[in-house]
Amino acid sequence: MPRSVARALPPYDPATLERAALDYAARYATTRAKLAAYLRRKLRERGWDGPGDAPVETLVRSFAERGYVDDGAFASARAEALLRRGYGARRIDAALRAAGIDAETADGLRERIGEDAEAAALRYARRKRIGPFAGRTPDPAEKRRWIAAMARAGHPMDLVLKLLRIDPDDLMVEP
Repeated sequence: MPRSVARALPPYDPATLERAALDYAARYATTRAKLAAYLRRKLRERGWDGPGDAPVETLVRSFAERGYVDDGAFASARAEALLRRGYGARRIDAALRAAGIDAETADGLRERIGEDAEAAALRYARRKRIGPFAGRTPDPAEKRRWIAAMARAGHPMDLVLKLLRIDPDDLMVEP
């Protein structure tokens, strides 16, 4: 049985573009940059059938003013989630930049991220069975792999080396 041919969707007009933005903001936690990128992609796919240029920036600004999109809340939630998973400051900064969070908003979270750096490193090491959580003495190659994994997770080298020197018997309380 032949497949039906998909019909091309009509180009966006002001009302349908706003509806698409509203649907996206309602469904996903997002930032201004991600919403703008989404709308531009949709406009490339379907085109624009309204007066002048598509009002992407105006629509994004309006959504931010209404509170539908909040870069600060998004950044805080993303940073907290990554800290709970054990990631370090560099990895969190990279994730925030990728989400379109500006430097000023990210700078406001640095203190909070720094306060939890050691506990985050311990959580990551526990999850990946690194260092005192491995249950064995590593050979040099395995130790290099542990250091590389911790560095990719965004932890500074001094903290990684400190964690690898921890005696497993000294760990009593789960971070």
